[in-house]
Amino acid sequence: MRLWHTALISRLPRQQLLGQHRECCALRGLGWGKKHSVVDYVFKHPYWWLCLYHTEIMLEMGRRGYNYDDKWRVYCYRGKKIGYDYSLFTWMMGELPSGLTPKGNGSCPIYPEHDDSYLAECIENLKRKGIMI
Repeated sequence: MRLWHTALISRLPRQQLLGQHRECCALRGLGWGKKHSVVDYVFKHPYWWLCLYHTEIMLEMGRRGYNYDDKWRVYCYRGKKIGYDYSLFTWMMGELPSGLTPKGNGSCPIYPEHDDSYLAECIENLKRKGIMI
């Protein structure tokens, strides 16, 4: 699974959006730090960047009327097996990407890896699945 480019979140079909939520939940839980070729770049950045990305997903889900467990809105929540964990949070000056405020409209590129090239790669990946965006 991949983290779709932020600009695509509002345009993802239901299956991909809900799959993205499940992927974020898995990565935030026991999957944090576990090697996976497609999402390894996520582990180079602070854990809470993933929480910000996940917030974008949940905002879009809410906009569409989809349900999710509200516990995921709390950044230190890491799933049923871990519960709440504050150990991965470092609030040091300079860690927040500039201009970062989740809005649920794709205007928030959290990961620098989510550049124009990655956007094109994501669009091509969706095309291979028969999804035209």
